[in-house]
Amino acid sequence: MTLEVGQLAPDFEIENQDGQLTTLSQFKGKKVVLYFYPKDSTPGCTAQACNLRDNYESLIAQNFVVLGISTDTEKRHQNFIKKNDLPFPLLADTERKLHELYDTWQLKKFMGREFMGTVRTTFIIDEEGIITDIIKKVKTKEHSAQILA
Repeated sequence: MTLEVGQLAPDFEIENQDGQLTTLSQFKGKKVVLYFYPKDSTPGCTAQACNLRDNYESLIAQNFVVLGISTDTEKRHQNFIKKNDLPFPLLADTERKLHELYDTWQLKKFMGREFMGTVRTTFIIDEEGIITDIIKKVKTKEHSAQILA
């Protein structure tokens, strides 16, 4: 199922880096930046996370909550957060349930090879849980500007 702008974002229940259960519905009344990225501590993903970190105050001022999601484990997330001083939680989708729900686990091509992987995608969700934007062409070093635009 492909999600579209104007649809209700599917709710979920998943653990963050500290093993705490996180749901989308717990953020009702706030805008949510739900960003799917391939892997902790890789150049593009680090650039993206650090851009969000560096502009976190601007995002908070606009009533945004930032949630990062990858298939990495809680332990990897903890290391990534610590190493880059990230002020927002990372969700551990090790079984790819959220990736399937949000259709971000897809066939990818790289250097002539085909494989399944995370398609870097950001969903902007309003206070009522409605998807207001889907950013598919994420600029890792300018991601906050894309969100705030």
